Amino acid sequence: MTDLFTAGPATGWSACPGCRALVYNRRLEERLRVCPECGHHARLTARERIGQLLDPGTAVPVHGAAVVVDPLEFTDGKPYTARLLDGRARTGLEDAVECVRGAIDGRPVVVAAMDFRFMGGSLGVAVGERIAGAAEVALRERTPLLVVSSSGGARMQEGALALMQMAKTSQALAALDEAGVLHLSLTTDPTYGGVAASYASLGDVIIAEPGARMGFAGPRVIEQTIGQQLPEGFQTAEFLLEHGLIDDVQPRPALRGVLSRLLSVQRGGPAGGAGGRLLAEEGSEHGAALIRDHRLLPEVPAWECVRLARNAERPTTLEYLSHVLDWFVELHGDRMGRDCPAVVGGLGAFAGRPVVVVGHQKGHTTHELVARNFGMPSPEGYRKAARLMRLAAKLGLPVVTLIDTPGAYPGMEAEERGQAGAIAENLRLMSGLPVPVVSVVIGEGGSGGALALGVANRVLAFSNAVYSVISPEGCASILWRDASAAPAAAAALRVQARELLRLGIVDGVLPEPEGGTQAGPVDAADTLRRALTTALNELLPMSPGQLVRDRRRRFRNFGRNAE
Repeated sequence: MTDLFTAGPATGWSACPGCRALVYNRRLEERLRVCPECGHHARLTARERIGQLLDPGTAVPVHGAAVVVDPLEFTDGKPYTARLLDGRARTGLEDAVECVRGAIDGRPVVVAAMDFRFMGGSLGVAVGERIAGAAEVALRERTPLLVVSSSGGARMQEGALALMQMAKTSQALAALDEAGVLHLSLTTDPTYGGVAASYASLGDVIIAEPGARMGFAGPRVIEQTIGQQLPEGFQTAEFLLEHGLIDDVQPRPALRGVLSRLLSVQRGGPAGGAGGRLLAEEGSEHGAALIRDHRLLPEVPAWECVRLARNAERPTTLEYLSHVLDWFVELHGDRMGRDCPAVVGGLGAFAGRPVVVVGHQKGHTTHELVARNFGMPSPEGYRKAARLMRLAAKLGLPVVTLIDTPGAYPGMEAEERGQAGAIAENLRLMSGLPVPVVSVVIGEGGSGGALALGVANRVLAFSNAVYSVISPEGCASILWRDASAAPAAAAALRVQARELLRLGIVDGVLPEPEGGTQAGPVDAADTLRRALTTALNELLPMSPGQLVRDRRRRFRNFGRNAE
């Protein structure tokens, strides 16, 4: 199944190979060559792709350097040079990729779009040179790079020289990483072999069209080589998303909007908070967004705070983000084979400023809680968070984390996959992020599973949130040898926000509506927005070095006597 084909030369109709439905050609073009019946995405040429994605009239060709032609003088019964001429005649392209400067919603971008019609979109010297050259243009102009992949792999007719293009293109993308220039990867059907194992898999954000297939070895190679039977949907975009290998699957009509938002996060490279635009602070009829003196907080029994923090109706991370952000694009996966639904994160805009956000995600109903593993992250959740925070460091974006977890998942599978190491890596990573980091405990702050998202310049908490080294029940079972002593353990552990503020564990407390955040979620979101504005305004003027020193000093001083 590769493309829609015309039922007859003069009928004006095409038959979908996915569902066999007949589609009027004009309607098919209006839907960007997506079947209106089953959603099958027909293959596009490079120029069709560029025309669909870029603003009209903005595409300007980026020409590649001259390269050697037919270095092996290869023939397989037909000379390689003849196959090149056939490809050029069929496509009107010099080779299997078209590179242009352009814009999406006015936002500049360099695009490299592959064309499968040209020798299966294979990666040879000319394609590698053009991809690397496009990356160098993006680097020189500090403009995001978008690579649209469609390929069967490295070009066999060019031997080891084709293989070397994988390294050439990858090192060109490494230079973008070092310079803080955004690289977006759009995977289309099919993307295999050396392309999948180089630039298609190296995007800061990887998006795929529905049904697009990507992998190193194709299904036929796997089945013929080792005789393994493959499951239905193997290597499709949906399979890759489920296994944490790509960030998102987006239908073709939505791509321009998503790409436009992602392009807006490019701010000229890693710059920490230095010189950052301060955010407008607004008053509220509901009073101050942050309380910094513990004596101004009411004395609420610790167990009552535990009960309120665990209330299943409290707003979740995703609900807060829908209120406080201008827009949000959720990104998935640890890029190592798994995703974790208990941790959500992505790119967004807060008061017009791009940010990276990460948070624990629970739910309200039993079904939601089970689907989110009750907010208990697995190692891949922490690795996903780490990947997003590294992206924030690359692009110079503030990081906001929302904490709400009873703790890291304690199961055997999590231990086998390195739960302790994943938490430890996050603690080390966050301590050195050269960007502003603000963490807010919105519910439960359970042990290292919470701290792995909480090494921040400013740590805040809602007034009924709790934060502790262990759950009250766990502490009671170990020290009291009686789980029913949990209320006494909670009081002894001083888990409530008032005590956390007194001890300096948190830097400020967000007052909750009467009855808790669940009683007034919109008011709670407004309080969160104003508290984040205050915290970020304290941090944005700092240089990267100041931000790191501020954060490390904060945690270095815990438990030390005041001098």
